[in-house]
Amino acid sequence: MKFLMTAAVAAVIAFAGVAKAEFKLDSRYTDADGDLIADIPADAAQQVDPDTLIFAYTPVEDPAVYAKAWSDFLEHLEAATGKKVQFFPVQSNAAQIEAMRAGRLHIAGFNTGSNPIAVACAGFRPFTIMASADGSFGYEMEILTFPGSGIDKVEDIKGKSLAFTSETSNSGFKAPSAILKADFDMIPGRDFEAVFSGKHDNSILGVANKDYPAASIANSVLARMIDRDVVKSEQVVSLYKSQTFPTTGYGIVYNLKPELQQQIQDAFFSFNWEGTSLEEEFSKSGEAQFIPITFQEHWSVIRKIDEANGVSYNCK
Repeated sequence: MKFLMTAAVAAVIAFAGVAKAEFKLDSRYTDADGDLIADIPADAAQQVDPDTLIFAYTPVEDPAVYAKAWSDFLEHLEAATGKKVQFFPVQSNAAQIEAMRAGRLHIAGFNTGSNPIAVACAGFRPFTIMASADGSFGYEMEILTFPGSGIDKVEDIKGKSLAFTSETSNSGFKAPSAILKADFDMIPGRDFEAVFSGKHDNSILGVANKDYPAASIANSVLARMIDRDVVKSEQVVSLYKSQTFPTTGYGIVYNLKPELQQQIQDAFFSFNWEGTSLEEEFSKSGEAQFIPITFQEHWSVIRKIDEANGVSYNCK
C-alpha cells in the first residue's frame, strides 16, 4: 500500500556488519532547529541570488526525455521567480550532488537513496514529492530476471550476478543489500557477484536483453519504460517486491535568499499539471501533483536502511 498524506563530494558507503551510523550534516552546515536539514545562513552576505537558476532531475533515464518533460514546469518557475531557469542534464548521482555542493545547482530532484547524501553533503533542503491525485505516493524496489533465466526465486541468484545501479541508490543498491542480507542471508561477493549498471533503465534493459541474469530496480521507472514501449512487460519477471518507499524528493540548495526559496516552493505547489509536458510523462507512473514533505519524517525509513547497512557519509 502506498504512503498517503493525512559531493568534490565523495559519499563513502561502508557496509560494516551490523554497525549503526548516525545521520549528521557536514560541518559546513548548521541545524539549529533540529529538522535534520541545513539552515539558511542568517548572514545575508552568505546568501545567493543568481540571475539564472539551474535545475536538475535525478539521472534515472535518458536526460533528453526529461529536459522535454520538465519544460512546461520550468517556464512556470521562470514566471514565478522572474529568473531564467536552465535544465542541467546530470549523468550520475555523484555529479548531481557535487554540482549542488559546489554552488552550480540550485533546484533539484534527488532520488530516494541520494536524498540523505545530498542533505548531509550538499546543503539540500527537500520540501516536496510527486503524488497521485489522492495524495498517495511512492514506489517499490523489485528484483527482476528474464523468462527462462533459470532463476525462479531470489535464492537462485546465488552463484550468479545481480545488477545494482549505483551505491547511492535506495532501490538500486541500499534496500536490496539490506533485504538480501536480512531476509535471505545473501551478501555480495560471497553469495553472488555485484555489478553496477549506473542507471535503472540500464539495469532494466540489461535484464530484458538478457545481459544481466537479475537486477534490482525502482518499479516506477519500469512502469514508465513499459508505457513508452522501451521494454515489454513479458521480457521481465519479478522475483521480489519491497515495501513502498518515498520517491524523488525535490528541493533547494540551503543558501539561496529566503524570499527566493519561498518563491520556488510556491511555484511547485501552484503548478497546474493538466495538459502539461510534466503530466504527459509522469502520469505514466501515477503522479498528478506536488505535495509537501519533510526530510525528517518522510525519509526516516531510508535513514533506517542506511543505519542497518552501517552507511556513513564522508563529504570531501
